[in-house]
This record gives sequence, structure tokens and C-alpha cells, in this order.
Amino acid sequence: MVGITSLIGAIAAHRAGNVLLGRGLAFGAAAIAGAVVGAKASAHVLDAVLLAAFAVLMLLVAALMTIRQVRSRRVRFSGDSSGEATHGDPIIQFRPTFRCDCARALRVLVAATAVGLLTGFLGVGGGFLIVPAFALVLAMPMRYAVGTSLVVITLTSAAALAVRTGVGVTPDWTPVLVLTAVSALSSVAGARFAARVDTRHLSAAFTALVLGVAIYTAARAFPALV
Repeated sequence: MVGITSLIGAIAAHRAGNVLLGRGLAFGAAAIAGAVVGAKASAHVLDAVLLAAFAVLMLLVAALMTIRQVRSRRVRFSGDSSGEATHGDPIIQFRPTFRCDCARALRVLVAATAVGLLTGFLGVGGGFLIVPAFALVLAMPMRYAVGTSLVVITLTSAAALAVRTGVGVTPDWTPVLVLTAVSALSSVAGARFAARVDTRHLSAAFTALVLGVAIYTAARAFPALV
């Protein structure tokens, strides 16, 4: 379901000009290996533990995103943009001469592998992880981070689904199909809406959403562990 929804959303975001396709494909390709390993490992962990781990991870992501927003506000108020990374700078360049920002490439590889691992392990589409990774590691504006993340989610979700297929878990296809249809329509509407929203407001809304999901998940997961 997540993969189909993400694919439709990625197409809509690409048409709106909010997808850095090359970055998304490279990040997704690097994340697939981690997704496969994570999906296999999750079969040996209790559901309650997975849910609690997801809640803790979301709290950490929300904290990092909040720190990023506070720092960006300080930069705007001070007028100093010297520390801002340019998301458009190529990591590896072959023409006219070869150039490699190897330190940044290593950060991308580590981030992509970690995101893929967590995506497969926790059984989530990865948007809550990929968007912060793009924003914090690659310094992408939120609009591009959200749109490009859909490309990565499509790839990692397909890889995780392929690994989980045949492990004895049979989904209830009726709600899956209904949710897929509704989510697909919502993703198209969301992609169009994101193109019209200020990046700062989009970032704040995403952080609030992550925090809300983390609190709700923690409220359900931790009592089950006691």
C-alpha cells in the first residue's frame, strides 16, 4: 500500500517541480540493502518492542527537527547565511573535471543505509525518517525533502515487501485496497498543496506531526511492555 501511494505521490510532486529525482534514486538504491536486512531482522522481534522503538525514534526525530528550525530562525534573524549548505551542489561531478565531496557522500551512504534498515525493521514507509535525513544531512529545503522522499519510500517499501512476502503474514486485502485508494488521492492533493505552502510552515507542520505520532505511539506501546 505504502509503495503504490508513494509512487503516485512522487509523480504528482515531480510534476509540481518538488522532486530531485537523481538524489532520490541514489538514496533509495543505497537504502534498499538496509531495508532487506531490517525486514528479515524484524521477524525475530515482538510487535510491542517494535512499536516502542518506533515511538522513541520519532521523539528523537522531532527533537532534531525542532533544533534545526530554531537554528534556521537564528540564521535568518542574524542575516548570516554563510553556514547554510547548498542542496543543489553535486556530491559527485564528472564534467568538466572529476570532483567528489567524499565526506558528504559518506554521510549520505550512512544515512541511506540507516534509513533503509529502520524502514525494513519497523515496517514503516520511511517518510518520518527520510525527510529529516534529507533536511539534516543533505540540507534540502523541506519542500524538496518531502517530494524526493516519496521516490525513496517507493523503492524501500518495494524491497521490504518483497522480503516479507511468504513469511506467513497474510494481510486483509479489503482495508488495504481501500486505504491505498484513499491514500493515493490524498498524496496527490498533498503534493499540490505543498507546492503552495511556505517552507518554514511546512517544516513546522511536519515536526508537529512527527511529535504527535510519537506521543500517540508511545502511549500505546509502553504500557504493553510493562
